[in-house]
Amino acid sequence: MNAANNPSVFDIQLLSPGLSAPWRWLRLGWLDFARAPGIGLFYGACFAGMGWALLLLFQHAPAYVLALSAGFLLMGPFLCLGLYDASRQLEQGAPARLGQSLVAWRRRTGTMAIFGGVLLILEMLWARASLVVFALSFNGMPDFKGSLLALLNPENLTFIVAYVAVGSVFAGLIFAVSVVAMPMILDRQTDAITAGLTSLRLCLTQPGLMLMWGALITVLVVLAMLPGFAGLLVATPVLGHASWHAYRATVQR
Repeated sequence: MNAANNPSVFDIQLLSPGLSAPWRWLRLGWLDFARAPGIGLFYGACFAGMGWALLLLFQHAPAYVLALSAGFLLMGPFLCLGLYDASRQLEQGAPARLGQSLVAWRRRTGTMAIFGGVLLILEMLWARASLVVFALSFNGMPDFKGSLLALLNPENLTFIVAYVAVGSVFAGLIFAVSVVAMPMILDRQTDAITAGLTSLRLCLTQPGLMLMWGALITVLVVLAMLPGFAGLLVATPVLGHASWHAYRATVQR
């Protein structure tokens, strides 16, 4: 009886929706955004606000901005929690409400706190690694006077390669353990370890699908950041809703 009520991570059946599935998730995410635009724009504004805050901080401390930028991936799953809840309500035929989405975390407070702690540790390691790469590449913390172009100068190619390599490792790890973990925690009675391992198991058993989904997320977020972070107003809520459908399509109910 206990085993039936608390299945292990290997008892959870994973589905194979096919390599074309990410495009379907994006379409469904857009439809959810269109059905509840107010909720989507609220969370999109939160992401855009984070971008503007980092840009303002860059004028004074570029090294720390590069380290704190990892917080985008850390905050993403938690800010999108309200979007997951909105998609869940729409899926059930109920109206999506902003107030309810803001307190969706209350349904699994302890589990989400544990999972958030794991992501926070990964973010702190990433931030420390970023500062080390920065210091070793420039023999200290240089003053770029707030110029991003100075930082991306071809003379700094070694730094750029090292920073991207280190960032890719941590970003990939955070993505692997969280891609379906947060929707899973919201949707069913499960613990943080099972949710994280299920997400990791999905990435290991279907690497092509998850690489495509991760690449789509990366490309859309980068493109959305180019026009002064304004594109995040729409791109991030659509991706948040789409992530719920990614969970539904890959983890057996």
